[in-house]
Amino acid sequence: MPRANGKINIYSVLSILSYILIPSAIVVSAIVNEGRRYYIISMGIIILSFVTFALGFEKKRPQAKELTVLAVLTALGVAGRVAFYMIPQFKASAAVIIITAAAFGSRSGFLCGATVGFISNFFFGQGPWTPWQMFAFGAVGFLAGVVFAPGRVKATRIGLCIYGFLSVFIVYGFIADTSSVFMFTQNITVKTVLATYASGVVFNLIHAGATVIFLAVLGMPLIKKLDRVCIKYGIDKQ
Repeated sequence: MPRANGKINIYSVLSILSYILIPSAIVVSAIVNEGRRYYIISMGIIILSFVTFALGFEKKRPQAKELTVLAVLTALGVAGRVAFYMIPQFKASAAVIIITAAAFGSRSGFLCGATVGFISNFFFGQGPWTPWQMFAFGAVGFLAGVVFAPGRVKATRIGLCIYGFLSVFIVYGFIADTSSVFMFTQNITVKTVLATYASGVVFNLIHAGATVIFLAVLGMPLIKKLDRVCIKYGIDKQ
């Protein structure tokens, strides 16, 4: 349990509870009403992720300059998904989310990922899959912030590519395939679940491979520029 000066940090506890509540709400919605309330769940994810982001600053509000940079990166992530709409699963959005998390931390990575999933689906189409995709992108960003936090793994080109492949193929792929189980499988059995996961392997490999390509090209140049922004404006990783 996170502590500050020997006491439990209430802000970190609330953040952890938010991350637990988000996937729980998605699963309950899928079981109870078959995901029909996806707009409500989607907005709930954005609100909770922003609250979690704000809690990272404890008693002070997020700085306008940080929100501006995060908004620009989110827009870049949306563009990275929409621009390659003609190629299934070949998208740059996960790479942008990972870069955001490596530069600004796990909370920023989750907020960027969830927002990218929601906004980009106004182009691809909203549906019961939206909350799942939002959480999947957010999870990739959150874990990237944890892995590449200061004092842990240094963000290098190889490190980013390895994390990008594994996180997209395993984390994003697992969550996306699980959503297919709830949405498109009438009789959920071991065989149908395994068949669903097996059918998603190729798509997950393409998505993970695309993420590696974009991280190899854009990862380090963008992170170096964003690190300079953090130093110049005194932005802490959250």
